[in-house]
Amino acid sequence: MACRISELVLDCADPERLAVFWCEVLGYVEVGREDDGSIEIGPPGVGFGGPQPTLILSPGEHPRAGKLPLHLDVNATDRDQDAELERLLALGARPADVGQSGTEDWHVLADPEGNEFCLLRTRLRPV
Repeated sequence: MACRISELVLDCADPERLAVFWCEVLGYVEVGREDDGSIEIGPPGVGFGGPQPTLILSPGEHPRAGKLPLHLDVNATDRDQDAELERLLALGARPADVGQSGTEDWHVLADPEGNEFCLLRTRLRPV
Protein backbone atom coordinates (compact mmCIF):
# COMPACT_ATOMS: atom_id res chain seq x y z
CA MET A 1 0.00 0.00 0.00
CA ALA A 2 1.22 3.50 -0.76
CA CYS A 3 0.31 7.00 0.34
CA ARG A 4 -1.11 9.71 -1.88
CA ILE A 5 -1.13 13.45 -1.53
CA SER A 6 -4.46 14.56 -0.02
CA GLU A 7 -3.71 18.20 0.86
CA LEU A 8 -1.13 20.82 0.08
CA VAL A 9 -0.69 23.54 2.70
CA LEU A 10 0.57 26.99 1.77
CA ASP A 11 1.37 29.57 4.44
CA CYS A 12 0.36 33.02 3.25
CA ALA A 13 -0.30 36.55 4.44
CA ASP A 14 -3.81 36.76 2.98
CA PRO A 15 -5.60 33.38 2.74
CA GLU A 16 -8.79 34.98 1.39
CA ARG A 17 -6.97 36.61 -1.54
CA LEU A 18 -5.03 33.47 -2.43
CA ALA A 19 -8.13 31.28 -2.08
CA VAL A 20 -9.92 33.44 -4.66
CA PHE A 21 -6.89 33.34 -6.98
CA TRP A 22 -6.28 29.59 -6.76
CA CYS A 23 -10.01 28.78 -7.03
CA GLU A 24 -10.05 30.64 -10.35
CA VAL A 25 -6.81 29.03 -11.55
CA LEU A 26 -7.79 25.47 -10.65
CA GLY A 27 -11.58 25.59 -10.96
CA TYR A 28 -11.78 24.81 -7.23
CA VAL A 29 -14.32 25.97 -4.65
CA GLU A 30 -14.03 26.70 -0.97
CA VAL A 31 -14.62 23.51 1.02
CA GLY A 32 -13.89 24.70 4.55
CA ARG A 33 -12.64 27.34 6.96
CA GLU A 34 -10.92 26.94 10.28
CA ASP A 35 -10.98 29.21 13.33
CA ASP A 36 -7.31 30.07 12.74
CA GLY A 37 -8.22 31.71 9.39
CA SER A 38 -7.16 28.80 7.17
CA ILE A 39 -9.24 28.26 4.05
CA GLU A 40 -9.41 24.90 2.29
CA ILE A 41 -10.24 24.79 -1.41
CA GLY A 42 -10.83 21.76 -3.60
CA PRO A 43 -12.62 20.32 -6.60
CA PRO A 44 -16.35 21.10 -6.69
CA GLY A 45 -18.54 18.30 -5.40
CA VAL A 46 -15.55 16.32 -4.11
CA GLY A 47 -13.43 18.24 -1.62
CA PHE A 48 -11.04 16.37 0.66
CA GLY A 49 -10.27 12.78 -0.22
CA GLY A 50 -11.00 12.97 -3.93
CA PRO A 51 -8.56 12.14 -6.72
CA GLN A 52 -7.06 15.65 -6.63
CA PRO A 53 -5.52 17.13 -3.48
CA THR A 54 -7.14 20.05 -1.74
CA LEU A 55 -5.17 23.22 -1.06
CA ILE A 56 -5.12 24.79 2.39
CA LEU A 57 -4.24 28.47 2.55
CA SER A 58 -2.97 28.98 6.07
CA PRO A 59 -2.28 32.39 7.62
CA GLY A 60 1.38 32.90 8.37
CA GLU A 61 3.16 35.87 9.91
CA HIS A 62 6.66 35.03 8.74
CA PRO A 63 7.53 36.25 5.25
CA ARG A 64 9.34 33.67 3.23
CA ALA A 65 12.96 34.27 2.34
CA GLY A 66 14.10 33.14 -1.09
CA LYS A 67 12.75 30.51 -3.41
CA LEU A 68 10.37 27.90 -2.03
CA PRO A 69 11.77 24.36 -2.08
CA LEU A 70 8.47 23.15 -3.59
CA HIS A 71 6.32 24.67 -6.29
CA LEU A 72 3.18 23.73 -8.18
CA ASP A 73 3.00 22.89 -11.88
CA VAL A 74 -0.29 23.45 -13.68
CA ASN A 75 -1.54 22.43 -17.12
CA ALA A 76 -4.42 23.86 -19.12
CA THR A 77 -7.35 21.52 -19.69
CA ASP A 78 -9.49 23.39 -22.22
CA ARG A 79 -7.19 25.75 -24.14
CA ASP A 80 -3.64 25.98 -25.42
CA GLN A 81 -0.75 27.22 -23.31
CA ASP A 82 -0.73 30.75 -24.76
CA ALA A 83 -4.42 31.27 -24.05
CA GLU A 84 -4.02 29.86 -20.54
CA LEU A 85 -1.06 32.16 -19.91
CA GLU A 86 -3.21 35.16 -20.83
CA ARG A 87 -5.95 33.94 -18.49
CA LEU A 88 -3.54 33.44 -15.57
CA LEU A 89 -1.97 36.86 -16.05
CA ALA A 90 -5.44 38.44 -16.11
CA LEU A 91 -6.22 36.68 -12.79
CA GLY A 92 -3.21 38.29 -11.12
CA ALA A 93 -0.29 35.96 -11.83
CA ARG A 94 2.89 37.60 -12.98
CA PRO A 95 6.01 36.35 -14.76
CA ALA A 96 8.78 35.22 -12.42
CA ASP A 97 12.48 34.85 -13.07
CA VAL A 98 14.08 31.87 -11.38
CA GLY A 99 17.04 31.72 -13.74
CA GLN A 100 15.39 30.12 -16.73
CA SER A 101 17.16 30.41 -20.10
CA GLY A 102 14.15 31.51 -22.14
CA THR A 103 14.12 28.35 -24.25
CA GLU A 104 11.91 26.35 -21.86
CA ASP A 105 8.52 25.14 -23.05
CA TRP A 106 6.91 26.24 -19.76
CA HIS A 107 6.27 29.61 -18.13
CA VAL A 108 7.38 30.45 -14.60
CA LEU A 109 4.78 32.58 -12.85
CA ALA A 110 4.11 33.88 -9.36
CA ASP A 111 0.76 34.06 -7.58
CA PRO A 112 -0.33 37.35 -5.94
CA GLU A 113 1.94 36.69 -2.93
CA GLY A 114 4.96 35.76 -5.04
CA ASN A 115 4.78 31.96 -4.76
CA GLU A 116 6.26 30.52 -7.94
CA PHE A 117 4.40 28.01 -10.08
CA CYS A 118 4.88 26.78 -13.63
CA LEU A 119 2.43 26.62 -16.51
CA LEU A 120 3.40 23.56 -18.55
CA ARG A 121 2.78 23.13 -22.27
CA THR A 122 0.86 19.83 -22.34
CA ARG A 123 -2.92 20.11 -22.23
CA LEU A 124 -4.44 17.57 -19.84
CA ARG A 125 -7.91 16.09 -19.81
CA PRO A 126 -10.08 17.41 -16.97
CA VAL A 127 -10.48 15.02 -14.04
